[in-house]
Amino acid sequence: MQYASGDEILAKLGAAEITGQDVLRALYPELVRDAVAASTQSDDDRVVGLRPDQSATPATCCSPVPGERIVGIAQRGQGVMIHSIECQALAEFEDDPEKWIDLRWSPESGLANSNARLVVTMANDAGVLGRICTLIGEHRANIVNIDFTDRKPDFYRILLELKVRDIEHLTNIQTAIEADSDIAEVKRHQTVTMSAR
Repeated sequence: MQYASGDEILAKLGAAEITGQDVLRALYPELVRDAVAASTQSDDDRVVGLRPDQSATPATCCSPVPGERIVGIAQRGQGVMIHSIECQALAEFEDDPEKWIDLRWSPESGLANSNARLVVTMANDAGVLGRICTLIGEHRANIVNIDFTDRKPDFYRILLELKVRDIEHLTNIQTAIEADSDIAEVKRHQTVTMSAR
């Protein structure tokens, strides 16, 4: 950056003459490059196995994330829906093998953030939700939404929507939350919706 010292850089930051992004770009150009690549990566670029005339979208019923096994289901008017191989909604298509498309995540798919949902059952006690949020932040994931789905005198059940890199990232977060003594259960959220055939 052509400054004489670190103190000069800090002074320029403090005076708003340069930004934190400028410093990051100078120190870690590969991080900035990866972030730009991730922000421009479409769902079609994230999976391998589509024909050039096909487009793909992650299914909301299972919210598949890079690193887990996936399959595509061709649906009229919707393109190819990407499902986790363990998605309960796939049972609807067992008798339609012509709709199934063998897909896999591309090696670059983990650069972008993917939506993932967890159902957490926790004790109704002071500070529990705060600890969960802190754990997620410490694992460098972002909370997009929190819904309280069940409230009882002694426990809460919440639906957490997160942005994660891949299945390993999600598993690490899930394991960290489960380790808290006030957490009764943590599992992936799935919905079964009947879709137009």
